[in-house]
Amino acid sequence: MTPSTDSRNTSAKEWVVEDVAAGTFRIDRTTLIDEAVFEREMASVFGRCWLYVGHESEIPKPGDFKARDVGNRPLIFWHGHDGAKRVLYNSCRHRGALVCRIPEGNARGMSCFYHAWTYNSTGALNGVPGDEGYGEHFDRAAMGLLSPPKVDNYRGFYFVCFDPGAVGLKTYLAGAADYIDLVADQADDLEVVPGAHEYSMDANWKLFVENSLDGYHLLPLHKTYFTYLEEREGNTLDRDDTTEALDLGNGHAVICVHGPWARPVARWTPALGEHNRPQVEAKYQELVERYGSERAQMIGLTDRNLLVFPNLIINDIMGVVIRTITPTAAGHTKIHQWSLATAGEDPDLRARRLDSYIAFQGPAGLATPDDLEACEACQAGLRTAPDVTWSDISRGMHREHAGQPSMASDELQMRAFWRRWQSLLD
Repeated sequence: MTPSTDSRNTSAKEWVVEDVAAGTFRIDRTTLIDEAVFEREMASVFGRCWLYVGHESEIPKPGDFKARDVGNRPLIFWHGHDGAKRVLYNSCRHRGALVCRIPEGNARGMSCFYHAWTYNSTGALNGVPGDEGYGEHFDRAAMGLLSPPKVDNYRGFYFVCFDPGAVGLKTYLAGAADYIDLVADQADDLEVVPGAHEYSMDANWKLFVENSLDGYHLLPLHKTYFTYLEEREGNTLDRDDTTEALDLGNGHAVICVHGPWARPVARWTPALGEHNRPQVEAKYQELVERYGSERAQMIGLTDRNLLVFPNLIINDIMGVVIRTITPTAAGHTKIHQWSLATAGEDPDLRARRLDSYIAFQGPAGLATPDDLEACEACQAGLRTAPDVTWSDISRGMHREHAGQPSMASDELQMRAFWRRWQSLLD
């Protein structure tokens, strides 16, 4: 099959081709390099799906705010002085300028620098210089900052949807909600650690999604990290350890691995320090008492990478890392990430948690640069798309369609993503 020369009008059925009998699942590489495809995605995927904005702990006090781009739309995540947490469009109702031009802070109100229209922390317009120039019919109450059509949160994770006809958040999350629960149940009081990592890659956003769910690349690509881990603690990752990949519905997916690294919530290794061992083991016992041994093991001892389609990755491995994906062009993507931890955590345990996170997942760590290089190498190789048309995502199809469990090194999780992507673009 030859890809269409006009991707604006091409059916996505031509781009994602699954042949169960042959055991093949192929992706037309046009979908990863074409700007017209990117424009369709921004309307059909990012314009219709629920997108992650932030965690409630990031704006704990009235007036606290974060300014963020979500789906390439500028938003303000703001804790109003009336007690409500809101998501507002970061755009003055007068001429459209950004109202908030700093990434975070605390404010009772914000004033647009252009003409000084001023809004309070609920988004209401409460100041217009020279408002007599608008006459008696000017309705200030109707000119406050607007909110996206749908805003909701699940277990403290806030999402927005720009499609007023979309299903509710809980319905949308489908099976992914269960895995968010496994994060939220780690402690009664979780908080995003102050500070964030922000970086970008010269590659398509879907390559980053694939990489985030790909258990097949761990040993060959991250050899340096696992050598370091083995030399430091004597721990190794065995590809044949119990692993699992699951399609959670609506494009969401997860891989579960029993890894060799420490988990401050419940799994002690020497990296956490001998003096921290009692409190880590006590935490695990607390989980057992609260949830039972089977669920405690899922919460505390199983490592997971979760995709909430399309823009949220939760890496729950040596700690919890929240990553958001913001596509800016067919060949460019921005990534933001934060660490989520137990509030009031022992300072030494917190430091060791962050050290482990930065060593593996930080943008200058031993793994993330590998991942970004791999994605950018793929993007460079995709320049051959006119001649080398297809990418293969067939690994494990024989297990999937035989009803057998899929392993994390399979590609069921990527197929779940691409099937949902295809359905939205058509």
